[in-house]
Amino acid sequence: MIDNPRAPRVRRVAQLLRKSVRRDTGLFLLEGPQAVGEALASRPELIVELFAVDTVLDRYPAIAAAGPVLASERVLGAMSDTVTPQGVIAVARQFAAGLAEVVAARPRLVAVLEEIRDPGNAGTILRAADAVGADAVIFSGDTVDPYNPKVVRATTGSLFHVPHVVGVDLATTVASLRSVGLQVLAADVSGEDLTAVRTDGSLAAPTVWVFGNEARGLDASRLALVDRVLRLPIFGRAESLNLATAASVCLYESAFAQHA
Repeated sequence: MIDNPRAPRVRRVAQLLRKSVRRDTGLFLLEGPQAVGEALASRPELIVELFAVDTVLDRYPAIAAAGPVLASERVLGAMSDTVTPQGVIAVARQFAAGLAEVVAARPRLVAVLEEIRDPGNAGTILRAADAVGADAVIFSGDTVDPYNPKVVRATTGSLFHVPHVVGVDLATTVASLRSVGLQVLAADVSGEDLTAVRTDGSLAAPTVWVFGNEARGLDASRLALVDRVLRLPIFGRAESLNLATAASVCLYESAFAQHA
């Protein structure tokens, strides 16, 4: 059992909490039975190292069968950025798809995250994209790293279900997806009421949804790239919707129309 939180192996794993180290190594951290379990079920070949406390082994046979290295709670605490570690941590290889690969698959529903900074929002949108059966999630511009541990936790395993693209710019992304027949919609408070397009059939078409920064939304230059700008109506007294909530509604609107 590993019991020294300052051991070189432990410190090496903990360094993956830093974006620069993740970028240089091509590795990232998975924490908790849900995320690790999804990785083992969907992409076990990505797992490089697996650490667990002994109490996890009886509760999660699939994790026990993967042969984790036993570690103490304080060792897992040193590897994690959470206050209360969840008993299992894995080091995995990053597995982002290429934009060309996504385009070649002729997608029908894609979410683009442009300069979204909050890890919880990014992870929740990816989870919603998984729920609606979206074909890809694209992290464009200066959007938070999808391998940030907080993003990974917020996806609750959906990271392994939906192809995701990183390191692309919005203009290239929009042009590439439009070239295979997708319309490009932006969710922004400056747009027309979403309910106005529910009856015209346009939401049933293959669609890219672009979601912008939590505070600033999408600026004029980015809005000029899209075909149509839509906003969610507020029927109550709330000033606005959380970005992830609004994105989830937009994705579901398209999914409902496409599956009707």
